[in-house]
Amino acid sequence: MSFVWPWQYSFPPFFTVSFGPAARGPVARAPLAPTPRLHQRLLNPRPGKLPLESIQVVLEELRKNGNLEWLDKNKTSFLIMWKRPEEWGKLIYQWVSRNGLTNSVFTLYELASGDDTENEEFHGLDEAMLLRALQALQQEHKAEIITLDDGRGVKFF
Repeated sequence: MSFVWPWQYSFPPFFTVSFGPAARGPVARAPLAPTPRLHQRLLNPRPGKLPLESIQVVLEELRKNGNLEWLDKNKTSFLIMWKRPEEWGKLIYQWVSRNGLTNSVFTLYELASGDDTENEEFHGLDEAMLLRALQALQQEHKAEIITLDDGRGVKFF
């Protein structure tokens, strides 16, 4: 099995926008196999601060990909997500299906921190992101978020 780089490795602004003040045009992707040192040089080819305009390009691309959500109207605060809620929901539902757990009820704690999910990618997921993932599953009619005596839970279909 060959290694697959995460989506962040080929994130367009890191490779297609020149951040230097003298050049704002596109640049070619590096033809070399990346190493940690080469990768760092590609991401930050010049020392110093990244100009605000360049930061805005990166943030807008993250937003278009669904990996950034603005938390205020002035766009001064944001949430960057490694995976979109729909992607987390898909991973959770795959685990539920693979283990024959449809028609089962779980607390949010059991999903994010329970022994049964210890080896799953979503284990340790922040509760706010877990809720977003479950809301995505709820919209697909694969789950229903419920209120339990000691907090929230979810029933999978």
